[in-house]
Amino acid sequence: MKINFNFKRFGALMFLLFIQTAFAQGITVTGIVTDKTGMPVPGANIVLKGTKESTQTNFDGEFTINAREGQTLVISYLGMKSVEVSASKSVKVKLEDASNELEAVLVVGYGTQTKKNLTDNIARVTAKDIQQVPVSNFQNALVGKLAGVQVTQTNGKVEGGMNIRVRGAASISAGTQPLYVLDGIPLINDDDDSSNGAATNPLLTLSTNEIESIDVLKDASSAAIYGARGANGVVLITTKKGKEGKGNFSINISQGVSEATHKKKWLDSKQYVELLQEAGRNVDDLESVEDELEFLSQGTDWRNGAINTDWQKEALKTGYTTDADFSLSGGDEKTKYFFSGAYNNTVGIVDSNSLERITARSNLSHKVSDRFTAGMNLSFSRSAIDRVQDDNSFVTPLQSVAQAPISPARLADGTANPNTEYANYLLAKDNSFWKTIMRRVIGKVYGELKLFKSLKFNSDFSYDLLTQTEDYWQGKNAPFMATDGAVFASAQNSESYVFSNYFTYDQTFAEKHNLNVVAGMEFNKYNRRYQDVNSIYFPNDSFETIDGGAEVNEGHGSQTDYAFVSQFGRLNYSFQGKYLFKASIRRDGSSRFGKNERFGVFPALSAGWVMSQENFLKENKVLTYLKLKASWGKLGNAEIGNFASRQLYQPNPYNLKSGLTFDQAGNDNLSWEKSTQTDFGIEIGFLDRISFEADYYQKDTDGLLFEVPLPLSSGTDLINKNIGKIRSNGFEFTLNTKNVDTENFKWNTSFNITTNESKVKSLPNNNTDIINNFTINRVGENISSFYLVEYAGVDPANGDALFVKNVVNDDGTIDRSTTNDYSKAKRIIAGNPFPTLMSGLTNTILYKGIDFTFTFQGEWGASIYNTAGIYQSTVADYFDNQTADQLNRWQNPGDITDVPQARFGGANGTQDSTRYLDESDFIRLRNITLGYTLPKQTVSDMGMSSLRIYATAVNLLTFTNYKGYDPEARRDDGVGIGEDFYSAPPARTIALGVNINF
Repeated sequence: MKINFNFKRFGALMFLLFIQTAFAQGITVTGIVTDKTGMPVPGANIVLKGTKESTQTNFDGEFTINAREGQTLVISYLGMKSVEVSASKSVKVKLEDASNELEAVLVVGYGTQTKKNLTDNIARVTAKDIQQVPVSNFQNALVGKLAGVQVTQTNGKVEGGMNIRVRGAASISAGTQPLYVLDGIPLINDDDDSSNGAATNPLLTLSTNEIESIDVLKDASSAAIYGARGANGVVLITTKKGKEGKGNFSINISQGVSEATHKKKWLDSKQYVELLQEAGRNVDDLESVEDELEFLSQGTDWRNGAINTDWQKEALKTGYTTDADFSLSGGDEKTKYFFSGAYNNTVGIVDSNSLERITARSNLSHKVSDRFTAGMNLSFSRSAIDRVQDDNSFVTPLQSVAQAPISPARLADGTANPNTEYANYLLAKDNSFWKTIMRRVIGKVYGELKLFKSLKFNSDFSYDLLTQTEDYWQGKNAPFMATDGAVFASAQNSESYVFSNYFTYDQTFAEKHNLNVVAGMEFNKYNRRYQDVNSIYFPNDSFETIDGGAEVNEGHGSQTDYAFVSQFGRLNYSFQGKYLFKASIRRDGSSRFGKNERFGVFPALSAGWVMSQENFLKENKVLTYLKLKASWGKLGNAEIGNFASRQLYQPNPYNLKSGLTFDQAGNDNLSWEKSTQTDFGIEIGFLDRISFEADYYQKDTDGLLFEVPLPLSSGTDLINKNIGKIRSNGFEFTLNTKNVDTENFKWNTSFNITTNESKVKSLPNNNTDIINNFTINRVGENISSFYLVEYAGVDPANGDALFVKNVVNDDGTIDRSTTNDYSKAKRIIAGNPFPTLMSGLTNTILYKGIDFTFTFQGEWGASIYNTAGIYQSTVADYFDNQTADQLNRWQNPGDITDVPQARFGGANGTQDSTRYLDESDFIRLRNITLGYTLPKQTVSDMGMSSLRIYATAVNLLTFTNYKGYDPEARRDDGVGIGEDFYSAPPARTIALGVNINF
């Protein structure tokens, strides 16, 4: 049979069939990407797997892309877990946070690295961990969040300094604070030329609203890239950047109220008079006691309690906080921008202490071409602080608790009472002010050039300018004023610029070998200038500036600088994602070091084995991740002063003639303190819901900086030398769990615990003890251990204070008998000023639109010495008001108590001893936040993309047996370690706020 076949018709039919099939399979995918709370995620990347086709979500989280049914879409966003979904006409994707997951990208210094490829020990907090916490400095928001990092606020003043120790103390006499790096800029953090007596905190100039993340480099492998400045750890602060997509405008406003976390109980007028009279009778001096009581009462009926002044209530007030900030961010494929501004007004809990700060930031980047990107970061801040004197000053508010409650705070006409036992701080409040203004400009311009596909070159120029002015005015009625008024004015300018250039090579070979290499150089120049002037004899109190005085009687000035020049390199290698290796080296040279030790080399090595990638564990459904890691490296501490190695002379004028005096012996071999650190760790994941990290670390610091005595014939009595060793070691544990993970209800927990022990291994002069007022550095003991006579309570027969002798007997044993003669008792090591155990627990609960977060923080093993105890807890040894526990004094033979008999001027147990040493263990509800995000449709009708209202609190509850104001409060005058001296407790703050996004 003959068949006629028309090829033209068949071809046309097949072509139509192909076109029809193609159109049937090709679809336009529309979708929306949100986070776990339902908020849109702008700027998320959508890639058609296996192709180069991609797009990004707009401001509302929406996207459109052409695909074929069955193809796979890969949706990703920085800081969130990537998701793969099948292409369909309508797609809804919910991304989950990956801040604690292996996909998280961490900043490691001159680059970034994913956590799964990390062999270092780096702790991180992100913006969501610190935002909307009502504190005046970002450091306070880190408390309890990071294993191995202790954050302590000095006291409750608004400008109070912060002490941050990473894995314990790494020095005795040099600096102990970490290096802070903001967007690659090493920040000025150790400058304080305040004449107030208490240091200001330079990092107070930063606002939390501009921070994207904070990464703390804890081990040598991570910190060695910063060489001579990394021994105390490195804190890398990354500010927020713009993202591609529709612009986002955010406003946050909150208002809070503050009060002291704790107040002591003091004697009222009746109790005070009764105790003083008893103390006077016990030494047959009642008449002189009552004469003074008559004076202190200012003619009022002190016998019947006519005046009962609560001086603590005068000193500690209700504080207020106002926070308002905004940000605008967005961009397109070429240009990305982020602008922000913030305002903080904090009225402190300490009378006459307040802070007003404004900050602004602009971050811009522009893709000039496919190979070149340029950008600029610029920030400005101004912090105006109304200050009170340091803790060791009679006119600081907290020392007013020493005043007699029978003394009126003010007279009938409202003026401050000038006839109190000590200077009435209200006279200073009414007739003086101390204003400090800190201004800061931080800028960076940078360029990134892609030389080849795998090689790029970065060049950064950074500048940090910190200025501080002080104006201290005292009117003619101010305390201790003898010159009809005085004005002190000072100005400090510190500036640092950094020029960095480095190459980055990143390449994968044969889909198995990944190599990342960074190599570059850096130059850092710093200088500071300080000047002050004092003027006296003012015509009246209307003149409050230098030019109003008749005589400019004093002035000072100084200038200092230093420079660092560095070369650095780092290599990261991974094989099949399971065998990891890293090596880094930095060579630092600094003008701070002696001319024979100008340069130092700081190497580091680390390795990791991802065992869960091995065949015998790869398919395990329970043990989903397992990594072993170890690191070793050498670091330095260059915080030894700018001229510690130099031979110095100082001006010494006489009879209006100038002259020079030999001041410091030079040491050409003086160098940085050297720290060798070792770290062993394990990371474990279970069921993709539980992650656990454990690390053991050891830090050995050698070449401690000490002032070594010289013969008087040398012309000076001391020389700086590198002598001495200390060791810090301990364990760190971090546990993260997803307790509940459903669409409407999520509950995550993060728990960390750290142990630390820092001991002296060797000291100069054949390991001779170094003794300060109340502390000692002794080989084999904790750094700066408390060294005190041991208090033994009270002799029940006569009320004498007793002390343990602790002398060595002839047979070598210790005589533990007691004596009432303080001079016969020997000092012992009685406590540790640093905690040996620290912990933090954070829970985050999300239920539909409700979010609830709280953090507990705890510290154990430390002690605090109350240096003011010899005045305020002495059973009326003098006219200072006494703590309420002194009512439990010995009065009759047979009384069992630890408070001696009241003896006015009798020094019965008032000597420095363990009587005033107390354990400072505590658990604190550090912060708690409850928020509610309104439904999207509701706020959309109001023209918003989201609206969240929240309530938050800081230091809400504290559980402690510490008898003082607060287990974290320390004196702020730079004297002593671990001491409390009329130190204000931190504030308990409760705030309400609203966050709006457009």
